[in-house]
Amino acid sequence: MERLASFSSDPFDKPPCRGCSSYLSEPYVKCAECGPPPFLLCLQCFTRGFEYKKHQSDHTYEIMTSDFPVLDPNWTAQEEMSLLEAVMDCGFGNWQDVANQMCTKSKEECEKHYMKHFINNPLFASTLLNLKQAEEVQHTETAIPFHSADDPPRPIFDSLLSRDMAGYMPARADFIEEFDNYAEWDLRDIDFVEDDSDILHALKIAVVDIYHSRLKERQRRKKIIRDHGLINLRKFQILERRYPKEVQDLYETMRRFARILGPVEHDKFIESHALEFELRREIKRLQEYRAAGITNFCSARTYDHLKKSRDEERLKRTMLSEVLQYIQDSSACQQWLSRQADIDSGLTPTVPVPSTTGRRSAPPLNLTGLPGTEKLNEKEKELCQMVRLVPGAYLEYKAALVNECNKQGGLRLAQARALIKIDVNKTRKIYDFLIREGYITKA
Repeated sequence: MERLASFSSDPFDKPPCRGCSSYLSEPYVKCAECGPPPFLLCLQCFTRGFEYKKHQSDHTYEIMTSDFPVLDPNWTAQEEMSLLEAVMDCGFGNWQDVANQMCTKSKEECEKHYMKHFINNPLFASTLLNLKQAEEVQHTETAIPFHSADDPPRPIFDSLLSRDMAGYMPARADFIEEFDNYAEWDLRDIDFVEDDSDILHALKIAVVDIYHSRLKERQRRKKIIRDHGLINLRKFQILERRYPKEVQDLYETMRRFARILGPVEHDKFIESHALEFELRREIKRLQEYRAAGITNFCSARTYDHLKKSRDEERLKRTMLSEVLQYIQDSSACQQWLSRQADIDSGLTPTVPVPSTTGRRSAPPLNLTGLPGTEKLNEKEKELCQMVRLVPGAYLEYKAALVNECNKQGGLRLAQARALIKIDVNKTRKIYDFLIREGYITKA
């Protein structure tokens, strides 16, 4: 059985009993299996086992009554509704009139109860605040308006940044060379005259329609650049690098589908995967605790503290091995001590530490997210990784060497070094690679 409040204190507002057609008074019975409309019976018809059409006397039922407390043990639900109706009819503050309309409570009881449970109740205040915030969120604009940058980037013509932005000029919101730049050529000789036949006229109209579709494609590409924040490409790349390495790889893979999802949906997709990565890392940490036999977070904090201490001890042993390695060389020992002093003081170490076993080579360059990577083949990517050269710079150096080789009919290493003002060893590797791949020839 379930107790439910009625909608009004007026008995004539309730539907009649289906058995005797009398107006229902609480408590009354509602069949839980019949309806809609609800099948209601008074207690007398219910005790007689009244049945009608599909309704049977053994159906489950609910007792409808408002004779139960809600906010105060001394106030029933019916009295709560009567109080609210009286305040609405008589106005807030007219407690004597409210009490006269209720007939069951005094003026002081009505005022005290209303002020306590409906004005000064923090539960109602927080509920009203949440409803107000939900309404504000519902009425906010779902579209995100685009606002132009105060000082958009102005890349130099034919520079690396200009090529990365496909020749887009943010200050003019236009491209140096439009997509499908010669689309207008198909219209330059078209002239609509009265002597045209129907077929020729229809053909000219079709050409104009094709031209309009090409203009729409231009606008679509501009909209993609604007909506996805590609105007300032460097800023876009900085924001992308805030994600972990795994999410960055996913971002790079899914970038080609961003124009299909739209900017907001694409960002939500990436953020959801970033959250998934954080959850997986947290689950892995909890699994590590469980494998170590930890069952509560208090023990986990102790475990993390001990693990940090062990790592520090291991680092000290590594530092001791370095000291023993450099102790025989006074110059190397002095440089090592200077570096450790910089680290202890919070500064970036500026003194390189020599190695007695030879110079340690730098790790390969990570090309993920760097502009121009998609223009390289696999061998060129491997060269840029080993030489630690960004793809954009490599493409500039390659174009300069190829142009000079075409002009001179061949190219010497000395000429390549004169054109490329970088480390001579990197120039030699680029020069040898271009000759080996057939891009240039040796003079």
